[in-house]
Amino acid sequence: MKKIFRSGLLALMGISLFANTIEAAAVLPSTSVEYVTVPYAPPTEVPAPSLKSALADFKGLSKRERKLRMKEVKKQLKELKQQKKNGNAPSTNQTLLIILAILLPPLAVYLHEGVINSKFWIDLLLTLLFFLPGVIYALVVVLNKD
Repeated sequence: MKKIFRSGLLALMGISLFANTIEAAAVLPSTSVEYVTVPYAPPTEVPAPSLKSALADFKGLSKRERKLRMKEVKKQLKELKQQKKNGNAPSTNQTLLIILAILLPPLAVYLHEGVINSKFWIDLLLTLLFFLPGVIYALVVVLNKD
């Protein structure tokens, strides 16, 4: 109830304010308005760092700093491989893989497996011979928890 009252009150205040400005405009003599034009300046974009600039930055570091960064990267890669081996790796988007399994079954199998292996070739053969068995096989591979 308070919200309705408050919104009604605000509407009445807005109408009265609008009426007052119309009355004030009728009383005031008309004046000409001069517009000032400001030249358009497109926003400056910061370019994304390229591979060359990243390599130049890396080469600009001291030997010790380079060595420390390489150790950090190797450590992170080792942790990611261990997670993948344990099955705790970040999974791909399952919904996207299911949609791809319906539209392009061999591509979905390849993206799920990460390499072209026997599952990919079986699915490609099934898809080329009969589309529906290829879709079913791709869904089985993508939804498999192994």
